[in-house]
Amino acid sequence: MTAPYRYLFQAGILKTAITALALTSLAWGGCSSKHDGDDGASEEEDARVEAVSNAAEVTVMKLEPKMFTHEVVSNGKVKAGEYVDLRFASAAAPIKEIRVKNGERVSKGDVLAQLDLFRLENAVTTARNNLERVKLELADALIGQGYDPGKAESIPADVLELARLRSGVSQAEIQLAESERELTEAVLRAPFDGVVANMFQKSGNLPDGSQPFCRVISAAGMDVDFPVLESELPLINRGDAVEVLPYTSDEVFQGRITAVNPIVGDDGLVKVSATVNGARKLFDGMNVKVKVRRDIEKALVVPKSAVVLRSGGRQVVFTHENGRAKWNYVTTSLENMEEYVVTDGLTGGEEVIVTGNINIAHDAPVTVISE
Repeated sequence: MTAPYRYLFQAGILKTAITALALTSLAWGGCSSKHDGDDGASEEEDARVEAVSNAAEVTVMKLEPKMFTHEVVSNGKVKAGEYVDLRFASAAAPIKEIRVKNGERVSKGDVLAQLDLFRLENAVTTARNNLERVKLELADALIGQGYDPGKAESIPADVLELARLRSGVSQAEIQLAESERELTEAVLRAPFDGVVANMFQKSGNLPDGSQPFCRVISAAGMDVDFPVLESELPLINRGDAVEVLPYTSDEVFQGRITAVNPIVGDDGLVKVSATVNGARKLFDGMNVKVKVRRDIEKALVVPKSAVVLRSGGRQVVFTHENGRAKWNYVTTSLENMEEYVVTDGLTGGEEVIVTGNINIAHDAPVTVISE
């Protein structure tokens, strides 16, 4: 191959090599650019997934005005709403029989006990005979003065009264009334439906006149006295519902406040009285727990779990907005065992975070789950 032709051949090979190298560079550059774009999208997706996975799981409730039941809890003592201490009018005769025992329920008019009636009946008979005798003496005295004893309306009142006194009729009538009363009250009867208490005397003995024979407690209802704090007094009104819970059982008895004593004691307590049902299971002097319940309409109420304390002891409630927790300072007023009434900081219709709010911050991502 001559020199000119050799030069041309070598130049063509070089040009072809340069062109191939350029095309290869372009190809590699295109692949590298596409790969870099895929890495950016992947990192953004990973960040989004990581944010979702780190979101706190919470439960929410929609805040709407509702009825709130306020409770004041106190310790009280049961006392009989109505009772009567029964006594024998006379202690001159022994107790013949006792028909009931302590704790036994009786109906109005039931015989509880009676004395030996022999002497008392004789005393009534004697008093009645004595009255008849002196009435004869009264008639003789009136006849002696020219009056007809059978026409008392025609006898001057002062003349008749003087004659009654001189003959002893007035005194005899008093003695007969006393004897008949002692005979009647020698039989003790229940004054109303109720239960017998404080009966400690025995048959065959003379009644102990220094104390009642027994007490009958009405079955109509019981009273409960309990104290409340001076600060709670504005929340207590006559007619408010109460729940009475004996310490000896799990039963709950319903009642209503009947009186609030308008005097605050030295200990800062006010005495409140309520009438309660359950007379058949509540006993005079029983210690009980009392809950005063008062319903307040259209209150914004949140569970106590929704309220958390932050710096300075301020109360905070978190609300849920578009997957984020929003920090709200709130003011609460009344509370019961489970809920607060919110008076400032929230409005109806918001979604309040109820659980999962202990460690979250303002604008933190959250995931709402079902309860």
